[in-house]
Amino acid sequence: MKLLNGSELAGYIKERQAHEVRGLRQAHKIFPKLAIVQCKDDPVINTYVRLKKAYGADILVDVDEYKIDQAEAASVIKELNGDASVHGIIVQLPLADTSETDKIVNLVAPEKDVDALGDRAQFTPATPNAILWLLAGYNVGLEGKKILLIGRGKLVGAPLEKILLGQGLDIEVADRKTSDLKSKTLAADIIITATGSPAILYSNMITQGAVVVDAGVASEAGKTVGDLALDVYSRDDLTITPQKGGVGPLTVCSLFENVIRSANRAAKV
Repeated sequence: MKLLNGSELAGYIKERQAHEVRGLRQAHKIFPKLAIVQCKDDPVINTYVRLKKAYGADILVDVDEYKIDQAEAASVIKELNGDASVHGIIVQLPLADTSETDKIVNLVAPEKDVDALGDRAQFTPATPNAILWLLAGYNVGLEGKKILLIGRGKLVGAPLEKILLGQGLDIEVADRKTSDLKSKTLAADIIITATGSPAILYSNMITQGAVVVDAGVASEAGKTVGDLALDVYSRDDLTITPQKGGVGPLTVCSLFENVIRSANRAAKV
């Protein structure tokens, strides 16, 4: 088994980002800042916010958290849009009322939409970009490979499908309406799954020597789990993300990469 270790790659990226932020602060007096708008008090969400705040502190990017009622979101986002000291804004999902998700994420100014959830966002979405970083970092070529993407979610599946199709790659997408998932997974050289459904993919559904990227996140018995069943990790022929430290660490890196890009624009460098 060859592991696609996102934590290892993230260490190199983090070091480079810290150096870049120091340059912005010292040479240009630009202090990169991310604002997180959180409208739901949830242990899993709180954990993600803490991780982002810790990462920001490590690379000297300021992270301000706005824990508010959803009814206040429009006014808070409007204020942040107009604050020149804020270079990135994210709406931490899921919202308390998910029916308002599209409306609220589209309130974020496109030049500050570092999660790239709005229709006019100017950045690459964090998790799809993290997946591409991970594959490139371990020299996994996509040209000429049959790629199966499982899931069409707003955060991962839909934007990644758009990116891969734009690159002219051979990609097929499966979702909850797909009737015979196993036949599609067995035909794929590369499987990227992002459904948030625990154990949707078992060992007998994966062909010999395949590359498997698990970008799914779900909670099961109080633990964060991915889309892969445990028996997948008994295979020694696969190139695969580990149960922890795969796509996740690079997703945080990718988010802050967008914040730094936004700050660079402010510094015109």
